[in-house]
Amino acid sequence: MAIQVKLEVFEGPLDLLLHLIEKNKVDIYDIPIVTITEQYLDYIRQMETEDMNVMSEFLVMAATLLDIKCRMLLPKEVNEEGEEEDPRAELVAQLLEYKMCKYMAYELKDRQIDASHTYFKIRTMPKEIEEYKEPYNLDEILADTSLMKLQELFRMVMKRSEDKIDPVRSTFGNIKKEEIDMDAKASYIFSYVASHMKFSFVELLEKQRSKIEKIVTFLVILEMMKIGQIRIAQDHIFGDIIITTVPDFVAPRDFVMSSF
Repeated sequence: MAIQVKLEVFEGPLDLLLHLIEKNKVDIYDIPIVTITEQYLDYIRQMETEDMNVMSEFLVMAATLLDIKCRMLLPKEVNEEGEEEDPRAELVAQLLEYKMCKYMAYELKDRQIDASHTYFKIRTMPKEIEEYKEPYNLDEILADTSLMKLQELFRMVMKRSEDKIDPVRSTFGNIKKEEIDMDAKASYIFSYVASHMKFSFVELLEKQRSKIEKIVTFLVILEMMKIGQIRIAQDHIFGDIIITTVPDFVAPRDFVMSSF
């Protein structure tokens, strides 16, 4: 909506008062109330309008000016703080507020005029150009690259990898599943027992390659002792265990380890 500014007809009583103050070049904080009131009443006498609403606003301001004029002829009133009150103070506040709003309206009007002179063009970029990507020039990218910079970059990448390693969990060992053929191991022990008849248990364990093989060997020996195929003797505590086969030792066909 455009803001209309009238030059010949004033928008209201405050607009007329502001015009008179600027015309007489007086200080708005020290209005010569007698001079301004006389000029204001002269303008009202010259007004030609049939709109009583507009006329009543000007008449109310005229009455206000006459009231201020009369109060200025009387002794000045004192407020609760002991300061003299200026009868023009309320009118000055209204004029300052109106002046600020009026100049803001002028500013908005100028911006509206400037905006009406601005034009925008709809984007009409072809799809092929929007999707175009300039190819990489490796010579330019690697122009400042040297062996020292590559080495420093490598160290930086390695350091980041080391920082991601958990200092506690990284020391944990990995549990690997070691496969062992139970039947083959049992057959091997049967053959060993049948060929040696009497032997040291420690020597038998030393022939095993891994810890799991030693455990399985120990369990097989226990099972053979349980079913009465071998005898075990130990001369003293923590001494070597001597294993002896029974006279009628026969390797069983179906050997089941009940110890598991």
